[in-house]
Parts: sequence; C-alpha cells; structure tokens
Amino acid sequence: MVKLKKGYIYIAITTLLFSSMEIALKVVSSNFNPIQLTLERFFIGSLVLLPFAIKSLKSKEISITKEDFKQFLFLGFMCVVVSMIFYQLAVINTKASVVGVIFSCNPVFIMIFAYIFLKEEIHKHNIISLVLETFGIIIIINPLSSKISFIGILLTLMAALTFALYGVLGKKSTNKFGGEVVTCFSFILGSIEMLILILISHISSVSKFLLSINMDTFNCIPLFSGYNFENIVPILYVFIFVTGLGYACYFKAMEETSANTASLVFFFKPVLSPILAFIFINEFIPVNMIMGILFILIGSIYTILCNIKLENSNLSCISNDN
Repeated sequence: MVKLKKGYIYIAITTLLFSSMEIALKVVSSNFNPIQLTLERFFIGSLVLLPFAIKSLKSKEISITKEDFKQFLFLGFMCVVVSMIFYQLAVINTKASVVGVIFSCNPVFIMIFAYIFLKEEIHKHNIISLVLETFGIIIIINPLSSKISFIGILLTLMAALTFALYGVLGKKSTNKFGGEVVTCFSFILGSIEMLILILISHISSVSKFLLSINMDTFNCIPLFSGYNFENIVPILYVFIFVTGLGYACYFKAMEETSANTASLVFFFKPVLSPILAFIFINEFIPVNMIMGILFILIGSIYTILCNIKLENSNLSCISNDN
C-alpha cells in the first residue's frame, strides 16, 4: 500500500511537470533558437537522469554493448533530433495548450506502431479510443476556423508520431535496461548528434544553402546565447525539473505501479495543460478545445480501464493454469 501511494505521488509530480512543459517553453522560446534550446535542455536533462541510469545498470549487473550503443544512437536521433525539433517548432508556431493536448495523444500512435513493428494485438477498445481521440483532435483543430495555425498542428502531430515511433522502436532496449537507462543515454547521444549538426550549420557552404532555401532557423545555430537574469529561472525549470526530474519521476512511477498506471500522466495532461496555460500565460480556452479535450479524455480513460481489466484477466488465467 505504501509503495502504491509512492507511485501515485510520482504520477502527480510528473503530471504537473509535463503539463507545464509547453508553457515554460513558450515563455522562454523568444530568446532562443529552437534547435539550440532543444540541445541544451536535453543535454542537461540527461545529466540529471545519469545517476538513476548508472544505479539501474549496477543493480541489474549489465553493461552496454557495441550494438546497444548503436541502438541508443538511433533512438537519440529519433527522439532529440527529429521529434523534439518538431515539438519545439510547434510550441513557437501555435498555442502551448494546443501542443500539450495533441502531443498527449502519442499513446494512440504507439498502439498503431506497436501493431506494425512489434505485431502487438489491437483490441476493440483500442479502436474505439483511437476514433474518440481523433475526433477530439479534429474538434480542437476546427478546420472551419481561420485562427488556428495549421503549421503548428502539423508540427505537433509530427512530434507526437515520431516520439511514439521512438518509444516503440526502443521497446527491446527498454525491456533489457529499463526506461531510465534508455532515456538517459538516448538523450545524451541525441544531444551529441544535434551538436554535430549545429556545428555543420556554421560551415560557409552549408549556411549559404540553408539561407537560399529560406531555412534561417537552421542556419548558423548559436550555442549558449540568449540567457539573461529574466529567463534563467524558467530555463532552469525546463532543463532540470521538466526534462530531468520529470522523466525520472515518470520512470519511478512505473517502478512503483505499472506502465499502464504511469501512463495516467498523458491522460491528465490534456486537462491540466490548458488550465495552466490560462493561469500563467493568459491563453484563452475556447469551447471547441474544451469539447475536444473531453473526447480525448474519454478515449484515454476508456483505454486504461480496458487495459487494466485485460491485465487482470490475463493474470487470472495464469493463476488458474498454475
């Protein structure tokens, strides 16, 4: 019972941190190049996770092989370089609350990719959840409205899709090492890969080419610029608390409860993110967003309840067989 209570405390902390992520990034994004900000927050976040990862490796008495290292390189590229660049660009191009709500649908994309790549079964309740959440996204996007940023929506969906792909393709490594090890080392190696790309952006011929195709954001990307006394507190919050401690608490929640229970974070986030955005950065919550959130929330809660029921049924069958 005590262990379960600890698990729910970790879930509550993670939910609060993850729900405030888009808001904090929105506050500081105007001072930084989005690629620079992504590199620095994931590198610092990985350093916060490093002690947890080392402890996990020692407790399991396993070491990282050359093949594991290659896998971490690939996962780091998928997560940090691809998914999180889409994510940061989405935060710049649309409302923080919209990014927070739509990105929370990534468990649905995980289900689809798990079926394609891992041959995992898709149940009837997964299909119902997918329909409800898709309908919720359409309501939030509101195609009839001219106020919504379709570029921002597209970038958010790309971020969610590629993050889901990162999670599915990393499942084998996660089963071997645990989530904190995979996340920590993929963050570190992804940050190094991004640093290399940043350095390449300063090469004269590359810079001229990027400018010629109007990709100014990716041209001569700065490092360690934009920091001042006004943004240092939100920056430290994003780097250390959201990116570092947020993921640490998420994996501790998995240890204390289960993967399904820990995924409650992504079910509460669509509700909490718009509320926090309204409180801290005065983002208005329109009626269509409230309706969309309700559909996403219903689909998400329905999924987790059905998954828990399915898990209990499987455990009961195993127990009866024994």
